[in-house]
Amino acid sequence: MNAAPNNSNNYSRPKPWMEMAAILVDVATGRKPADTIIRNGKWVNVYSGEIIAGTDIAIVDGRIAYVGENADHCVGNDTELLNADGRYLVPGLCDAHMHVESGMVTVTEFTRAVIPHGTTTMFIDPHEIANVLGMPGVRLMHDEAEAMPINVHVQMPSCIPSAPGLEVGGAELGPADIAEAMTWPNIIGLGEVMDFPGVAGNTPRMLGEIAATMATGKTVGGHYASPDLGPEFHGYVAGGPEDDHEGTRVIDAISRVRQGMRSMLRLGSAWYDVAEQVKAITEHGLDPRNFILCTDDSHSGTLVHDGHMNRVVRHAIQQGLKPITAIQMATLNTAQHFRLERELGSIAPGRIADILIVSDLPTMAIDQVFGRGKLIAENGNLNIDIPAWSYPESAKNTVKLGKKLTAVDFDIAAPTGANKVKANVIGVVENQAPTRALISELAVRDGMVEMDSVNDVCQIALVERHRATGDVVNGFVSGFGYNVPCAMASSVAHDCHHMIVVGTSKEDMALAANRLGEVGGGVVIFAGGKELAMVEMSIAGLMSEERAEVVAAKADKLVAAMADCGCTLNNAYMQHSLLALVVIPEIRISDQGIIDVRKFEKIDLLV
Repeated sequence: MNAAPNNSNNYSRPKPWMEMAAILVDVATGRKPADTIIRNGKWVNVYSGEIIAGTDIAIVDGRIAYVGENADHCVGNDTELLNADGRYLVPGLCDAHMHVESGMVTVTEFTRAVIPHGTTTMFIDPHEIANVLGMPGVRLMHDEAEAMPINVHVQMPSCIPSAPGLEVGGAELGPADIAEAMTWPNIIGLGEVMDFPGVAGNTPRMLGEIAATMATGKTVGGHYASPDLGPEFHGYVAGGPEDDHEGTRVIDAISRVRQGMRSMLRLGSAWYDVAEQVKAITEHGLDPRNFILCTDDSHSGTLVHDGHMNRVVRHAIQQGLKPITAIQMATLNTAQHFRLERELGSIAPGRIADILIVSDLPTMAIDQVFGRGKLIAENGNLNIDIPAWSYPESAKNTVKLGKKLTAVDFDIAAPTGANKVKANVIGVVENQAPTRALISELAVRDGMVEMDSVNDVCQIALVERHRATGDVVNGFVSGFGYNVPCAMASSVAHDCHHMIVVGTSKEDMALAANRLGEVGGGVVIFAGGKELAMVEMSIAGLMSEERAEVVAAKADKLVAAMADCGCTLNNAYMQHSLLALVVIPEIRISDQGIIDVRKFEKIDLLV
């Protein structure tokens, strides 16, 4: 299965350093002219930790040949001369861990959205599409990523499904698949190893995948979501994962770095984990070299309105980091972690010429973005054309409900004769990925367990959508604050990507689910029988075919509709999409039932 762009671009990756060494030396010494020289900037040197005024940069064939006080000796008749006018010269920003699908758009559209914000390198883990389409889906995104005008490296998804035995998704991958993917040209390593009990328990699948990655010398991504830092944590680290972005406490960051891992601090659309964990540096004095900034999941609205890695760096500075330290954590530290220090993450000879001209460092006010030596964005606007990318029909029409759903499909029967019951309830935690395990007493009417709107307990359902079984698993969730009859359905449900429906009205739940079946996936909200907002996502039920700005506008309407229904959560859609992620405590819903992630076992809905 191969995708192809509608037309080509002229922003291919520079030739390898060893093939360019002679010309780099010639330009640096003045024997040959540079293509471009950026003059009179303040060099943000992430190696020395200095800011050096009066610096020139000479670029040839997409790589940096010379950085120093005066590049006049590199000037030729055709050299383009640009003046930084005393502004800061900053390395292009790197996002160390992220999922393009969370932006609701394709790799192409995500790239278009983030370049003006100074992101020139991304390390993407396409485990969302992998859970729907398997290896062919990963290859589609791999090939699209390789065609981008910036550096988009792919980590091979490791946990498809994320927790064997606790969920059944649309695909299943194992060590042989990982070994094959490691031969693909744009695979940089293994994506986040979410099955931490599998690693700590020495399961053949997880240790086999890690071994296949290590055999190629590539990076093994981590994902240890448990707060337990005892023997299981130590077993996980011993198993090989090299980084982790799931920490939420300062002790999480400290513990990971002490054990030789890189601690990735994330600020996504709904995950606010930097402020607490950065205290490991600002208050506990840990060496910042092994801390990395990332986003993990960024909604399209965040990308268009608030920024990307520039937003994360700015936020880290606001938490007390020196600007140059925060920049190191989004550039050099990331490049070193992925064994790409000689390619990315700094302004130094031989490196790809990914350079930002920044007028104010603490606020990351980015005036110009150079990618591979070319000016690709200016004053917040993209100034190059990135051709649209076409996905084949085989990547669409993946939402298969098997039947038309009705309100009855969302009934939860009570034990015979009961007037009240106690139920396990998923408790949403604002701005964090973990949930709380709650127990609520709920009323029974006509033999069916009722929701409790007064105490913010509504229903959640997982609707099987890969094999058209018609199965529905029902449960309860608290934290959304809906106070009118409504429902929201999404075909994005990390990581199994069945359909998640949350609502206060069973009739609206049925309407929302059926509507996504009609359009091939996305997210939609109904209230009182009427559709309020929808983002169509036809590619694997995860990504839209529309431009990022269009998707962002639709997402804004969705957020507004949720607020009109009483929801006050920050970026509630992101919280909604994680309610089936059975590798993050405390409890979740899956196609197998209600899962206690603290014990990795299925539990009864009714206590």
